Amino acid sequence: MKEQNQKIEEMQILEQNLQSLAYQRQAFQMELSETQASKTEIEQAKEDVFKIIGQLMIKSDQKKVLDDLSNKEKLLELRIKSIEKQENSFSENLEVLKEEVLGKREE
Repeated sequence: MKEQNQKIEEMQILEQNLQSLAYQRQAFQMELSETQASKTEIEQAKEDVFKIIGQLMIKSDQKKVLDDLSNKEKLLELRIKSIEKQENSFSENLEVLKEEVLGKREE
């Protein structure tokens, strides 16, 4: 019984971790969408491009801003993939624990 309670606690922790990862992934996906929209706008810009740094708006080189946004986009995509791998791993572990707990209840 003690072992089963421990597995149930592990399941609860995994579920909390999965929920936390889902929130993180969602936040990164929103940031990625904003970054991609910014890139599109800057690519279409025919006038000067400005970048906000703190409370200042500074005129910037369009190519430099696009490079920065591309790098940010790649980083966000990597973070999202990493989180998705963690989610898959946690989900698999959770399924194994569920089977073990349910299997012992049936015995």
